[in-house]
Amino acid sequence: MWNNPRLLNALAGVLATTAMLALLYAGVQWLLRSTLFPLHEVTVMGPLAHTAREDVERATRGRVRGNFFAVDLAAVRTALEALPWVRGVRVRRVWPDQLEVTIEEHVPLAHWGEDALVNRFGERFAARSEASLPRLVGPEGTAAEVAGRLLRFGEILAPLQLKVTQLVLTPRFAWRLTLDSGLHIELGRDVGAHPVELRLARFAAAYPQTLAKVQQHHDYVDLRYPNGFALRVPGIEREPAEDPESKG
Repeated sequence: MWNNPRLLNALAGVLATTAMLALLYAGVQWLLRSTLFPLHEVTVMGPLAHTAREDVERATRGRVRGNFFAVDLAAVRTALEALPWVRGVRVRRVWPDQLEVTIEEHVPLAHWGEDALVNRFGERFAARSEASLPRLVGPEGTAAEVAGRLLRFGEILAPLQLKVTQLVLTPRFAWRLTLDSGLHIELGRDVGAHPVELRLARFAAAYPQTLAKVQQHHDYVDLRYPNGFALRVPGIEREPAEDPESKG
């Protein structure tokens, strides 16, 4: 072996590489443990409407440890994302002694049931708000679908100056909504060529020439008909009608 220059050169290269890696590892360990690069400041970027600075400090307490190089950014991010109103967090180092935290908060679109909210992306999150928001109800896992329908129904009703205050998706996947006028609308289920949005659009088109001119208060409209709708007026008794969608 000692008479083989090529083998000796290869061995020398391996030893040199190993030595360099060992020095690099030692240098990294020294940086991670050194007291020469302490963190002095955590800066929170952007306005926070629902998350208090005290909440941020409490969430990061005990997690911003080590020096500039050793601090665990993932642990800081995870702790902050556990706060109720926080949707996303970006954490980065700012030389020589700072952490910069950018927090994206949820923007509430509606209440979900009694104990949660839904944001504009249709994501459910566990928080409470005193704001006057529509209330959504639906089976587990349908928050995104119900939120999307709320936006589309709102667009259809906007020309009438009517707003949805409650939208319900029943366990049978039928839609019911309540407007700020107090009117309850039974939309039913999406059926073939008569999806609920088409039925609501027909109702909105006919509303100015029909219900808007009815002097007597009306509180319920059934849109589960392919070519029309039924109106219920308080004080007028009617015989129970068969569910239009149950007809074969």
